[in-house]
Amino acid sequence: MSNAQLASFKVPEIKNEPFKHYAPGSPERTAIESALNEMKQSLPFEVPIIINGKPVKTGKLGKQIIPSDHARVLAVYHEADDSLVNAAIDGALAAKTTWETLPWNDRAAIFLKAADLVSGKYRYKLLAATMLGQGKNVWQAEIDAAAELADFFRFGVKFVEQLYSQQPDQNTSGSWNRVEYRPLEGFVLAVSPFNFTAIGGNLPGVPALLGNVVVWKPSPAATYSNYLVYQILTEAGVPPGVIQFVPGPPPQIVKQAISHPSFAALHFTGSTHVFKQLWKDIAANLDKYKGYPRIVGETGGKNFHLVHSSASIPNAVNQSIRGAFEYQGEVPRVNRVVPPSLITLFVLKGQKCSALSRLYVSSSVWNNGFKELLISETKKIKVGDPIEFLHFNGPVIGRPAFDKIVGYIEKAKKAGAEVLTGGTWDDSKGYFIQPTILLSGDPQSITFQEEIFGPVLSVYVYDDKKWDETLTLIDTTSIYGLTGAIFANDRAALVQATNRLRNAAGNVYYNEKCTGAVVGQQPFGGARASGTNDKAGSISIFYRFVSARSIKENFVNLEDFSYPSNLV
Repeated sequence: MSNAQLASFKVPEIKNEPFKHYAPGSPERTAIESALNEMKQSLPFEVPIIINGKPVKTGKLGKQIIPSDHARVLAVYHEADDSLVNAAIDGALAAKTTWETLPWNDRAAIFLKAADLVSGKYRYKLLAATMLGQGKNVWQAEIDAAAELADFFRFGVKFVEQLYSQQPDQNTSGSWNRVEYRPLEGFVLAVSPFNFTAIGGNLPGVPALLGNVVVWKPSPAATYSNYLVYQILTEAGVPPGVIQFVPGPPPQIVKQAISHPSFAALHFTGSTHVFKQLWKDIAANLDKYKGYPRIVGETGGKNFHLVHSSASIPNAVNQSIRGAFEYQGEVPRVNRVVPPSLITLFVLKGQKCSALSRLYVSSSVWNNGFKELLISETKKIKVGDPIEFLHFNGPVIGRPAFDKIVGYIEKAKKAGAEVLTGGTWDDSKGYFIQPTILLSGDPQSITFQEEIFGPVLSVYVYDDKKWDETLTLIDTTSIYGLTGAIFANDRAALVQATNRLRNAAGNVYYNEKCTGAVVGQQPFGGARASGTNDKAGSISIFYRFVSARSIKENFVNLEDFSYPSNLV
């Protein structure tokens, strides 16, 4: 039985969480250093499965290593088996009625409290776990695990309030029309990635905020930070069973969940290949389900910067460096002369789906200082352990990523690309790859088309006279459509590029890097092979996890079934 709702409540004003700068001598620098030291002294942590609020230990352990020091283990986690996945599903379904009938203001209060715990009590612990476990430096971890995670929870409350307020504005005399936004019938499976702690919180958080129950499978490479997020949600008041925390082998857990008759939705962030396969598997199971499951996914990108001849060179260079190399990417040195129309560069890009991956530069801009500035500035990038504050870049996430990135560099060299800078790596202690740019004459090569997620930005220097052809090239080279940026002071060029590249990016930026979407400011997501474009960080994503029901209440009795037109 639900509690009485005795007022129509309004949530507090919501603003983006300010992020701290961690300058030397600042209180936040001291706090994060303390949190890192404390965490390093307590390794390794043990992470259980959490079913119905109770820890479960199977004894079958997986390891989350520290990618900057892979001999050390950040956490061991117990892996769920089929029976535990079924127990998690059953427990979630048992918790569903109580959770979905809890008054909205109480669910809202829980998530607002969770945001305050993220930005306050747990801030530095979350940052330390993200830095050690996922290889981010403190600036990147602050934006992710503190600011964005808090924003997701707070703005989520605001967006659901707005969603619930959307009601019919027309009522026939003697009646009242209204709409309720029901949670989905069944449970939601949330499959979160390694690269953003905030996404780990948002994927189960969005459906749960709407009254859904969730089975959450965290990434093996982000298990500890995600476990902290789960603990925060529990401390904030999410009841046992509403979010089931189920680490373990991804294929096994996901297969078990999507085979269940009560599977209602997938909320996924990860690789394109996996997402496509899951879509096929869900379709193959369609006759098992009560309804048609919602499939919400954000996958990869092959994101572009387009630099027009009218662009500001320093801005375009610095924005490209940030866009390509934040959270593990790197950059260039030119060794030989190639005709401007054939210059192609490959650069390591960041471990985030929005990172700059293809850079198209006007030959007049390239030859007027862009190349030299790009090279000189990117050479300043320091690569190393992210807990040492001077490092702009840390390690890639693990051995598979490291081997994949190195493999692409080697493939490019065998195909005739010239190493302009970097091209070296060191995995003796951590998974470090030095800033690398490869020069090629083929803008359709494999590294322009396939996502590498940890390195490869492809830069093509085009002839100014071939602006129109370059727009076609950008639009047709990649299967993805996530983010892009256009650098130009010529308004006509901006407009033309925007129109021609309408479907090439779900997020497009003018004179600004293609990364860094802010919750409540730039709804994030892309189409084509990049996902379902349901726009995380906006009200749009919340529509996907409700099933609306229209209610009409009549106040006036019908005295006669016949129509007035029947009278003669």
